[in-house]
Amino acid sequence: MSLNPPFTQESARAKVKKAQDLWNAQDPKKCSAAYTPDSIWRNRGIFLTGTAAIEDFLTKKWEKEKNYRLRKELFAFTDNKIAVQFWYEYQDAHDGLKWKRCYGLEDWTFADDGRMRKRQMSGNDVEISESSSFCTLRPS
Repeated sequence: MSLNPPFTQESARAKVKKAQDLWNAQDPKKCSAAYTPDSIWRNRGIFLTGTAAIEDFLTKKWEKEKNYRLRKELFAFTDNKIAVQFWYEYQDAHDGLKWKRCYGLEDWTFADDGRMRKRQMSGNDVEISESSSFCTLRPS
């Protein structure tokens, strides 16, 4: 099955799970390679262009977000676009290692080669207790 556009229900779901696995590996270089060199990003109120900026952003993100764990689910898709809903948890290294969860939506547009050329993300963080974290429930 090809993970390049045009997407089917099956390939769109597989693309979302592949992105989830890639982000959970927390390797900024590998993650940024999944985007076109001129990829355009909006991450909340931050606007980025290009894989170097994406790699830098992800490096800083995962320096702050310890014990990061992400889940993504397919929301909708068309030929070359996918929308996902997501939630992730982390301990905030800049806020006393408090547990937080982010809920949000992403809108992705892909180039013909399957790399993402546009990503728009909206999300909201909430503090949670360690006992309600799915991060603490996963096996070591």
